[in-house]
Amino acid sequence: MKATKTTILLFFILISACIGFTMLQAAPTTAPLVHVGVITACSIGLTFLFSLVTSDYSWTDRLWSTLPVAYAWIYASAAGFTVPSLTAMALITLWGARLTYNFARRGGYTGEEDYRWTILRQRINNPVLWLVFNLLFIAFYQQFLFIAFTSPLMLLVQSSSLTFTPLSYVAILLFALCLGIETLADQQQYTFQQAKYNLLPRTEEHEEDYERGFRTSGLFKFSRHPNYFGELGVWYAIYLFCVSFSPSLFHFSLVGPLLLTLLFIGSTIFTESITAGKYPAYKAYQQSVPPILLKFW
Repeated sequence: MKATKTTILLFFILISACIGFTMLQAAPTTAPLVHVGVITACSIGLTFLFSLVTSDYSWTDRLWSTLPVAYAWIYASAAGFTVPSLTAMALITLWGARLTYNFARRGGYTGEEDYRWTILRQRINNPVLWLVFNLLFIAFYQQFLFIAFTSPLMLLVQSSSLTFTPLSYVAILLFALCLGIETLADQQQYTFQQAKYNLLPRTEEHEEDYERGFRTSGLFKFSRHPNYFGELGVWYAIYLFCVSFSPSLFHFSLVGPLLLTLLFIGSTIFTESITAGKYPAYKAYQQSVPPILLKFW
């Protein structure tokens, strides 16, 4: 059976129960990273199990905007809800609300599976290899990234400084800018795709893009994936905010945003292999516009 609203609701009830049980059973002195690790282990098991039962492989996708928010609250609680930890929690909650809304309006919580999983499953074309890929990459690695890119928050638990520095404010401004970029990019792409399939009225100014099959206007003049640029900027901004309360700008948790960058590079390569196969004009677009970084010249 495919994922339905009922199975998705059951999935989130079980995830919530896992979070609640973990937090209630843990000793007060338990490090928040341990809480996060236990919850992630449970969610990996649940997503893998639900994918086997439903043959839907977007269960981890449904956690991208929700579990990191829960982790931000866990870190804030461990820090004693200090002003820095509350600030980080509020920023990440805002990020999660925006991403959840965008995912929901595209049918992510009503049973729509990411089309790329179907294509990738066909390319792998081996049930055993797909099972391994499902467990190790879709379920495990992606959710390990949730731990990794939220791990800078541990600095706010360990730090004794509550004083905002110039870097703290720069990081907040960078976060706001990047969140705005990905919000605008997602909105531009959403309205374009809706109009392309006649679900919204078409506009004359985008007629050439409708004919091409993909958007090249708006933020997409400057980057082929401006939403990826904004998303990465958000998590580098969170890292900078967290290290602004520590004595050094470098911390091992920088590996989180770096691994997220590698994931988006891989996602770009795979997604564009599909797009270039569908639309002949896409190769010319690839040659003139950078994949993720913004180009203004």
